[in-house]
Amino acid sequence: MSKKKLAILTIIIAILLDQIIKIYVKTHYALGDGVDVFSWFQIHFTENNGMAMGFEFGGKAGKLFLTLFRLVAVSAIIYWLAQNIKKKVHNAVIIAISLIFSGAVGNIIDSVFYGVIFDNSNHKIATLFAEKPYGTLFHGKVVDMFYFPLWQGTLPEWIPFMGGEFFTFFQYIFNPADAFISVGVALLFIFSKQAFPKEENKIEA
Repeated sequence: MSKKKLAILTIIIAILLDQIIKIYVKTHYALGDGVDVFSWFQIHFTENNGMAMGFEFGGKAGKLFLTLFRLVAVSAIIYWLAQNIKKKVHNAVIIAISLIFSGAVGNIIDSVFYGVIFDNSNHKIATLFAEKPYGTLFHGKVVDMFYFPLWQGTLPEWIPFMGGEFFTFFQYIFNPADAFISVGVALLFIFSKQAFPKEENKIEA
């Protein structure tokens, strides 16, 4: 398989998987609902208006800026991917950049379109292609659902600042797009020599 086909296949599969899972959760759970898959893994439906992991960013104006920034970022990523395909770098690097691109696009789809195709999920299951959507174009909410409370308990008193407090590890809720970006970054780190080769200094005779 050519590197270009590998990139295209990775992107298609990742974006489809991300959107299928998000749409399923959105159309089967009310906001805050979920199910225990294992004691350490839950599907817990939540939404955020801003960046990954639920961080908020400057209201509607900030949301619009963030979405536009993401659009610029994916343009840069696709250029980066095209350049690496031309250079015929290691397949792991192609997959890594493709996953990062796919994750960014997946969350952009939420931000741009979900506000105009879904109605509200508060206390009810949302309707796809609703007559009265909850938002406007470019102001959709990003759907999150993966929750891994690997450990919960009260921290020892001797721990500075947080001693004696109830703590959950890992407390953040994320989605497939976030996971793709994280895996892509991890692959780039593992294959950093192939992704960011150092140019050897050529000594002219």
